[in-house]
Amino acid sequence: MNHSVGCHCAVFVGGPSMAAPRPSVRLSSNPDCSRPSNGLRSHVGRLVNCSRRYAGTLAIFMGPQLGHFSGTLSGRTSGDKFIGHSSGGETAITSYAWSDKQRPRICILGGGFGGLYTALRLESLVWTDDKKPQVVLVDQSDRFVFKPMLYELLSGEVDAWEVAPFFTDLLKNTNIEFIKDRVKLLDPSDHLTKEPGSTCSGGTVHLESGIIIEYDWLVLALGAEAKLDVVPGSAEYALPFSTLEDACRVDKKLKVLERERFGKDSSPIRVAIVGCGYSGVELAATISERLQNNGIVQAINVETTICPNAPSGNREAALKVLQSRNVQLFLGYFVSCIKKISDSEDLAKVIGIEEEMGTDTATCGKKFILELQPAQRGLQSQVLEADLVLWTVGSKPLIPQVDPSDYYNMIPLNGRGQAETDETLRVRGHPRIFAIGDSSALRDSSGRILPATAQVAFQQADFAGWNLWAAINDRPLLPFRFQNLGEMMTLGLSDAAITPNFIDGLTLEGPVGHAARKIAYLFRLPTDEHRLKVGMSWLAKSAVDSVALFQTTITKVITGS
Repeated sequence: MNHSVGCHCAVFVGGPSMAAPRPSVRLSSNPDCSRPSNGLRSHVGRLVNCSRRYAGTLAIFMGPQLGHFSGTLSGRTSGDKFIGHSSGGETAITSYAWSDKQRPRICILGGGFGGLYTALRLESLVWTDDKKPQVVLVDQSDRFVFKPMLYELLSGEVDAWEVAPFFTDLLKNTNIEFIKDRVKLLDPSDHLTKEPGSTCSGGTVHLESGIIIEYDWLVLALGAEAKLDVVPGSAEYALPFSTLEDACRVDKKLKVLERERFGKDSSPIRVAIVGCGYSGVELAATISERLQNNGIVQAINVETTICPNAPSGNREAALKVLQSRNVQLFLGYFVSCIKKISDSEDLAKVIGIEEEMGTDTATCGKKFILELQPAQRGLQSQVLEADLVLWTVGSKPLIPQVDPSDYYNMIPLNGRGQAETDETLRVRGHPRIFAIGDSSALRDSSGRILPATAQVAFQQADFAGWNLWAAINDRPLLPFRFQNLGEMMTLGLSDAAITPNFIDGLTLEGPVGHAARKIAYLFRLPTDEHRLKVGMSWLAKSAVDSVALFQTTITKVITGS
């Protein structure tokens, strides 16, 4: 089950406070350095890490690196933004220059719930001038995505800027620097200096653009990506739904299908959704409401129920909504393969009995078939036809590669590829590295790994920010304790289900649940300024909808219809 887009309640973390103008961003480059052997490079790199802060800016002991300089740095000097680019061809290794060589340097990898909210939490804490950290945030996208509300993009309830604002807009009144880039390699050295008060560097981060960031403290919050290569055809023909790009791609595909069928007496649009966890059910409810009688949603789940880990109130509310719409549930099945119908020379061999499926071979080039096998006894194999296949099952954490030349640098990972952490969210064996969200394999009191949900990431960001403050100020770190506040899910334009954990047996559903969910998420948007803008936008939309509903009602009364 892919929880990374699941809609769950989350503890609110403090927004940023107004701060002084951001220091300028500077890069120092040394294209003439030569690359030593792998064994020597690791040891020389550590010596450089421990001495650079006091010996001035030293050259990185690595040579030119092939590739394009694709990174973008956003800073501001006297209100102007600084953006660094480079032409193609050979790109020299470039060292990121911090503005102050004495104050702590924190690098946060990933700008999702964990990464961004950790940065904002650090900004909101009270620091002495000599210990106020310099913070740089790295993400491969230029937008923060409030993933629990991606479904509203498909229904048209929200606009992209509301749930996916630019990092530069969110951070413009803070001292946090932002770099748009991908992480290539980690080279931690904190296993050599385990004392929290040590002045040596914690390691370096190598970005794909060629930038190298030396840090004192590192936060791994890179999230996860959809795991599509599960069954034959899933990577080629199924679409994930976990990013803004995914949501836009699905919306575009639905619009194309709607235009093709508009005004025609043709077969309904068939959308197959693999997985009936939170993400799959919310997609099924949203798309079925959008298509109305023009489409059929086929939801497939290996379990015999939907949302098996959800509170019973949410599960029952969702089941009631799906059964009232054009949603076909295939419970107790797993997908064995996905094929494009045009790839088959003999359609009847692929789908069984052509007449039974009612397939129009003239349009088979745009259709897919899913072969289902029973996961429970007493069920028969099934074959489904679909115009669009959405995959919501499984994810893989995005932990970057560690320099393979030094075995002792390795970050301990579990079977899913998550970093093993202690109860303070620090990676085991690396006291200068924190891991949160999908990147963390933290276990609860019963020994189970915490789910990769927005609620967990919200709360971990709050603790990670505080523990970084404590570590820098030589204070004891707090053990993370997850508090399950309840769970929420959208079921359409005016429908949702909320089950708060602090009131037994209570589930808010329908319009009341929908309003409560939007208010809860409004207060969990990143900054006060963005909350105000989005709140005003939603209020204006509600006013317009109310006027339109009033006019429609009056018209019906007058005409007697």
